[in-house]
Amino acid sequence: MDEEQFSVLFAAQFPDVWRFARRRTGSGSDADDIAAETFAVAWRRRDDIPATDARLWLFGIARFVLANHARQGQRRDRLHLRLVSTDPPPSAYEQPAPAQEELWPALAALDGDDRELLLLRAWDGLGIAEIATLLGIDRATVSSRLHKARLRLDRQLRKHRGSAPALGERRRYA
Repeated sequence: MDEEQFSVLFAAQFPDVWRFARRRTGSGSDADDIAAETFAVAWRRRDDIPATDARLWLFGIARFVLANHARQGQRRDRLHLRLVSTDPPPSAYEQPAPAQEELWPALAALDGDDRELLLLRAWDGLGIAEIATLLGIDRATVSSRLHKARLRLDRQLRKHRGSAPALGERRRYA
């Protein structure tokens, strides 16, 4: 792949890669770093970029970059804990939109695998086959896990709302 082809790929895929990273990081600047590193790796490996599914290939690279970023963050946090005195600096958090106030706690209550599947499907717009390729598992496994993850998310949403069980679901009594 030459520089011009890579520029076209970059222009077409950068917004999706940035959004993919943003949903998995704490800030827009972290997403900037992840997206930049993803495309730096892609540039170094431009001869390996598949003619089809380049977006999926970039998402795979972004997952590895995110994992490295998380490990670096953990190391930085451990160092910070050693350096900070009894008065840590205040943290600023983005306020969620009202419609998301129920969703975020419900997603946070799920395990990481469920959350990742739901994010890949709903926000990244990946199909079952694409998710299977990205995660290296069978399509049937993705479908099954995604179905179960949706059920668990629904239970968490109802739990946060205090709603009754969905139609056809039994209420469990202790």
